[in-house]
Amino acid sequence: MRQQIDDFLQYLETEKGCSENTTSAYRNDLTQFFEFIEQAASDWYEVEKTNLVSYVKLLRSRDYASSTVARKVAAVKSFFHFLLDQEILEDDPTATLDSPKVKKRLPKILPPEDIESLLNQPGPSRDAKSLRDKAFLELLYASGMRVSELVSLDVTDIEMEQRVVHCSGKANKQRTLPISERAIPHLQTYLDRGRPSLLKDPEEEALFLNHRGQRLTRQGLWLIIKGYVESAGLDGAVTPHTLRHSFATHLINRGAELRDVQKLLGHANISTTQIYTEIRHSDATPEASE
Repeated sequence: MRQQIDDFLQYLETEKGCSENTTSAYRNDLTQFFEFIEQAASDWYEVEKTNLVSYVKLLRSRDYASSTVARKVAAVKSFFHFLLDQEILEDDPTATLDSPKVKKRLPKILPPEDIESLLNQPGPSRDAKSLRDKAFLELLYASGMRVSELVSLDVTDIEMEQRVVHCSGKANKQRTLPISERAIPHLQTYLDRGRPSLLKDPEEEALFLNHRGQRLTRQGLWLIIKGYVESAGLDGAVTPHTLRHSFATHLINRGAELRDVQKLLGHANISTTQIYTEIRHSDATPEASE
């Protein structure tokens, strides 16, 4: 049974082009489901809807948020769809399984003054780490990139003369994003002075480096931003993705076309982008990606 889970995870990576973070989330959810279901079934064809209903009840009893329960149920449904497609099963026991209703929550954004405070946290210091942090904060907000996209950037992905950055999004879809006038000098200073000081291996291609001269990880970047959030006195719920949400909302509030914002964010469906039209901050007028 575990082999089929591994096959499914491999399918997500190679066939669906899912990111490492997405695949990891599926692995965690399906491992939890397997540990429950192996007590009732020795093979997947033995799993019945009653077992699934019991699993959902168990999740609810653990006080998970409705959104978390819905995600875990969705992972199980996707897995059984895979088993059906692979002809491992003839019937799908999840076909009539109801998913928990999830109340739509609007993404958290920061007003311009809080964005300004966060972007200024690296301060006037000219040491390599401060130059790096200032550069990636400005670029993250100026482009609306996902954190995973930003840490995956190589030096060659930046074209300073054209003022664009090339990034690889979900399912390895490539897109070219403009870099705002404000972010350009900070990025250039980092390339000229900050990155050379952090570089250990001349062959290293990563744009943003950690203190060991290696590619800055998603977790490492998150911890850095978390520190700046605290020093700026902002709400602790602020995450790197909050900058992406703020970028999109501010652009729409300034009159940007929804389709243009969709392309910048790399959303496959415009319905994903439309949620930003429900957020209104009358003073949200940043200098993002003109």
